[in-house]
Amino acid sequence: MAGGGGDALRSLLRAANALLQQRRYHAALAVLKGFRNGAVYGAKIRAPHALVMTFLFKSGSLREKLKSIAQATYTHSRNLAYFVFTYKGLMALQSRLQGKKIPFHSFFAACIGGWLVFGENNPINSQIIMYLLSRILFGLSRLAVEKGYVPQPKQDPFPLVAALVWGTVLWLFEYHRQTLQPSLQSSMTYLYDDSNVWHDISDFLIYNKRTDSK
Repeated sequence: MAGGGGDALRSLLRAANALLQQRRYHAALAVLKGFRNGAVYGAKIRAPHALVMTFLFKSGSLREKLKSIAQATYTHSRNLAYFVFTYKGLMALQSRLQGKKIPFHSFFAACIGGWLVFGENNPINSQIIMYLLSRILFGLSRLAVEKGYVPQPKQDPFPLVAALVWGTVLWLFEYHRQTLQPSLQSSMTYLYDDSNVWHDISDFLIYNKRTDSK
């Protein structure tokens, strides 16, 4: 009986592998694998980030913290999987309808995916969009130089960019704090506000804040 079950499993695996080799199903299978990769990558990225941020800055019981980590990881993983699925599906559909792949297909498919999957304004989506926005600005700057729209700088502009970014974000933190994303506010509060307060050596060097009622 056990041998029969093993043969059936091997036959099933052979059939699955044969299906995966069929070129006519490649586009559809690529969409499914994109969904898989989006889910896995989203979990890999979000789980350690949520773990660190939750235990550093969030209060509550261990159960509440673990639930928060699991929820953030699930949301990031799900959204990225849905987006990759939508994007690759629309790319395949457009290519099939027009008979070829053109640059606008990518822009259009990603716009639709972004609207449907990341259109809700929540902390997870907000972090992802801000992460992408910073990369887009750098990418467009480099593209403008490559295409000749902007002259090649004689010196590396990165020091100036670094100065302006840090100058702007600290000005916002000091005088318009509510405009910054909550996790950034928490990080900066820890670095710049909490470092102004101590009572003795324990909360000067060992702890950030005292937990007793001295």
